[in-house]
Amino acid sequence: RRQRQMCIRDRCGSGPLSRGVPAGDTHERDYCTACGGIVYDNPRVIAGAIIEQHGRLLLCQRGIPPRVGTWTLPAGFMERGECVEEAARREVWEETGIDAEVTTPYSIFSVPPTNELYIIYRANVLAWDDPPGHETQAVDWFAPEQIPWELIFYPAIRQILERYIAERAGGTYGIYTGSMETGNIHFMR
Repeated sequence: RRQRQMCIRDRCGSGPLSRGVPAGDTHERDYCTACGGIVYDNPRVIAGAIIEQHGRLLLCQRGIPPRVGTWTLPAGFMERGECVEEAARREVWEETGIDAEVTTPYSIFSVPPTNELYIIYRANVLAWDDPPGHETQAVDWFAPEQIPWELIFYPAIRQILERYIAERAGGTYGIYTGSMETGNIHFMR
């Protein structure tokens, strides 16, 4: 697929693109040898929220591939022109029908194998007047001991939920930064 791509950055019409480290760059990329145009494949930002109410956490059951029927936090890809908080609020609404107030950052979590960056906030329900969008089969609230762990599809979401539940038990929430392999929790004072 990559070999068939044509230069589109500067629309010089040359092609196919080459793969390598362009002159003056530090990373391997697709680039046009005719005009020097570079095709950047940077991480995709996923924004979402943890919403807790009456001791239960809100989860969405996926209605679209991959893994239809599995559960996750309301989250999805940030759109161009959005700030991250707006993206998190929009994703919560699209996936649950809830108008949420995004309150504090909770997790900034890198997943290098899938080239994704998760930014998860804590949020509160302002209103719940709309049904979930087409990407969601069901929306439900779970006490921590009732979460269907075997049906949590994304490892990043599972790790975020596990950490949140552990911190919840201690009554103190930090802001986590890291990746699947390593990370740090920063507690605000």
